[in-house]
Amino acid sequence: MIRHQDNGLAYYTFASLDAFPEVVHGITTRHGGVSEGPWASLNLTKGTGDAPEAVEENLRRVSAAFGFARGDLVSPNQRHTTNVQRVQARDRGLVFPGIDTLMTRDADVPMLLRYADCTPILLYDPVQRAAAVIHSGWRGTVQAAATVAVGALVAQFGSRPADLVAAIGPSIGPCCYEVGEDVVDAVSAAFDRPAALLPRQRSGRHHFDLWAANRTLLHDAGVRQIETAELCTACHQEDFFSYRGQRGRTGHFGALLALRQNGR
Repeated sequence: MIRHQDNGLAYYTFASLDAFPEVVHGITTRHGGVSEGPWASLNLTKGTGDAPEAVEENLRRVSAAFGFARGDLVSPNQRHTTNVQRVQARDRGLVFPGIDTLMTRDADVPMLLRYADCTPILLYDPVQRAAAVIHSGWRGTVQAAATVAVGALVAQFGSRPADLVAAIGPSIGPCCYEVGEDVVDAVSAAFDRPAALLPRQRSGRHHFDLWAANRTLLHDAGVRQIETAELCTACHQEDFFSYRGQRGRTGHFGALLALRQNGR
């Protein structure tokens, strides 16, 4: 990933997506906002106790950094589902309840999803010029949210999986993501080779590898171009919010994805 600074606001982009001038994207960090305390400083969600006016200013700053107005942002009310929503130009400014994937083929529709250990996944089809952004924690992963999103691009826009460029962003890594038997059972039921995704640590407890699991889902769906950040949010709390690392008292960073009609 490539780090950028815009008036103190830090974010990352993927080299694979930077190759397409019509794609605007970024993974925000916790730097460049106005929030204080455990939400310092670029928290993008109002649901964890932060001052709403601080979150609004943070959203305004993020929007401006990518060339949009705050009122342009389209977001879901995420619920760890595989539900997909197609968004169009007329949907700018809307919040969709119970959705964990947004997709579009319209220009200048910035889609913003939020994370604090769950996995951001960005998809782009340079042939059909369609894009999707996914929120996938362990529940979304065992439900194959990435697979469902690929299928939605195929159904809605005529995408071919082999044409897709996929980017898996920062999330809690296998180094830190200790899980209980409920997650072990769910992963074992969802994947053909679960042992590789559930490395056992010296403590005897299993850890879940969200990066490898989502790469497997994308590869099995026919996607061949996959870039993975392999940045652990719990290990890098100086840069990212981490629900596990901050014991639930934290903010959320964002993944923004949009298309331009004629490039940047």
